[in-house]
Amino acid sequence: MAQSAPERVAAQNRRARFDYFIDDKIEAGIILSGTEVKSLRSGRASINESYAGERDGELYLFNAYIPEYQLAGKFFQHEVRRPRKLLVHRRELGKLLGQIRRDGVTMIPMSIYFNDRGIAKVEIGLARGKRKADKRETEKERDWKRDKARLMRNRG
Repeated sequence: MAQSAPERVAAQNRRARFDYFIDDKIEAGIILSGTEVKSLRSGRASINESYAGERDGELYLFNAYIPEYQLAGKFFQHEVRRPRKLLVHRRELGKLLGQIRRDGVTMIPMSIYFNDRGIAKVEIGLARGKRKADKRETEKERDWKRDKARLMRNRG
């Protein structure tokens, strides 16, 4: 039985869980050019300010920063913040677009990674925004868990 290689994360949105309640996660493919793939593999991309949304009945990733690939010539470069099409099944797309229109849900990219076959995938979280009090509560809970673990470790 062959073991699959661990998924290699190319970009991660660490702030998403702090700013949003994540209700559901969906894996989507992403259409990239050759220099974008090479740049992603170097791990310098950023999806902190990006979001997913609808354009012409399709799903796109907006405002994701994938820097130019330095080893390519200047004629083969890609646009750094261009909208990138996301690939999901038609039924999933209908469900996602319905939730966005109806419930006020936002689609936030959680991470971009390469699966075991070497294909770039985007993990999208269906999110609802947190208020300031919710963020404080999350922070208190995280601090308490850290203190509790420290106490348990010191005790025994």
